[in-house]
Amino acid sequence: MAEYRRSSVHQALGGGAVADLLLWRRWHGGVILLVASTTLWFLFERAGYNMLSFTSNVLLLLVVILFFWAKSASLLNRPLPPLPDLQISEEFVLRAADVTRVWINHVLLAAHDIAVGRNLKVFLQIALGSWIISYIGSFFNFLTLVYIGVLLSLSVPVLYEKYQDKVDEKLIVAHKIIQTQYQKLDDNVLRRIPMPLFDERKTK
Repeated sequence: MAEYRRSSVHQALGGGAVADLLLWRRWHGGVILLVASTTLWFLFERAGYNMLSFTSNVLLLLVVILFFWAKSASLLNRPLPPLPDLQISEEFVLRAADVTRVWINHVLLAAHDIAVGRNLKVFLQIALGSWIISYIGSFFNFLTLVYIGVLLSLSVPVLYEKYQDKVDEKLIVAHKIIQTQYQKLDDNVLRRIPMPLFDERKTK
């Protein structure tokens, strides 16, 4: 049963390298991500580094190191720096474009449901979600929010995998309560709001 839980959580996260990283199956990758994100957050948020100057300094340092490495290798008959082919494959671009297209279509569909379909449920969900994001954003800047997201991504999935049965029980109870309250709100308030209908002759 425990093995089934682990595989189900792993599959829910995509079942690939990202799932292995978030579930600490590849612990060295998780450590690298945690250390790198913490270092960047400290440099930009606490040490006062600027993103542009930091990126320029890192690129300058890499170029200088590679230049002197290549020069010394040619003088000492040593192998050149093991650099891979610095190219973006067409397959990667197509996959990224396909994922982006799916997300854009979701946003456009939600906008269509609100503007044309007069979907009050979708409107309330988006309005509530936007308000929550705006409220949380008033306490943190964007970089801190990203850093918190990284910390949650590295902690919540592995904790959920470990305590999945207990968490699922609580989530089922909470879901039933939310569904009951929303049904009452829908029956007593939302269904009584008059919604304008389109003239069928105009839509034809």
